Amino acid sequence: MQTVDIAGIKVGEGQPHLVIAGPCVIEDEGLVMETAKELKRITGELKLPFIFKTSYDKANRSSGQSFRGPGIKDGLKILDRVRDKVGVPILSDVHSAEEALEAGKVLDVLQIPAFLCRQTDLLIAAARTGKVVNVKKGQFLAPWDMANVVQKIEEAGNRRILLTERGASFGYNNLVTDFRALPIMRRLGYPVIFDATHSVQLPGGAGTRSSGQREFVAPLARGAVAVGCEGLFMEVHPNPDKALSDGPNMVPLAEVRGLLEQIVRVAAAVGRIPG
Repeated sequence: MQTVDIAGIKVGEGQPHLVIAGPCVIEDEGLVMETAKELKRITGELKLPFIFKTSYDKANRSSGQSFRGPGIKDGLKILDRVRDKVGVPILSDVHSAEEALEAGKVLDVLQIPAFLCRQTDLLIAAARTGKVVNVKKGQFLAPWDMANVVQKIEEAGNRRILLTERGASFGYNNLVTDFRALPIMRRLGYPVIFDATHSVQLPGGAGTRSSGQREFVAPLARGAVAVGCEGLFMEVHPNPDKALSDGPNMVPLAEVRGLLEQIVRVAAAVGRIPG
């Protein structure tokens, strides 16, 4: 398996279990800073490598009236300040080839949203930035279909790839996690991340917004680590019930340490230890 370096963090087989976490979207700079500092403190105490994530623009929303974030210009400035003040690598979504070029000047990891994972021009543009590219497997794809995604990025000259499982469509407004996807995607030769919070999302399940089943985040996260993956992705908020996006499936910040302590124990049981 390819080992991927992200600002000095090694992600791959035999490496410490990566945590990618943060609010769904940038609501304001204060909330983002507060969350990033606390997550860094928790992961540091547990000796888990950490990348901070949040989106400057949530382009895929159920309703046109939903909050999307500050946009790329102001959002990247906030993310840059988070990296400087908190001292953590940063990740955000990109939605177009033009966006990828601009975001690639700031971000450590460019994330391709699940619904855009087959967009060739976007994948190529993200790859050509030279930054790490994290691709979320589309809810509509089989895990082996990600081989085509990997090939597009590799042919653009980039082998700094992460692949993320985030559930598969299972009827209307529902997702299901097939843990076979983790070893299948790992066979493609790159680290696999499990998105524990989007996997419990109920897309569009609340009419003008998505709903979710937060109570299943912990068991799915434990299961993914036991099956085998190189990291966990989860969205975290100080008060998810007041969040402006994806609140029903986000983990309350106060519960993160307890969840990650479980993850450390499961990882140790299957031979993965913190760094």
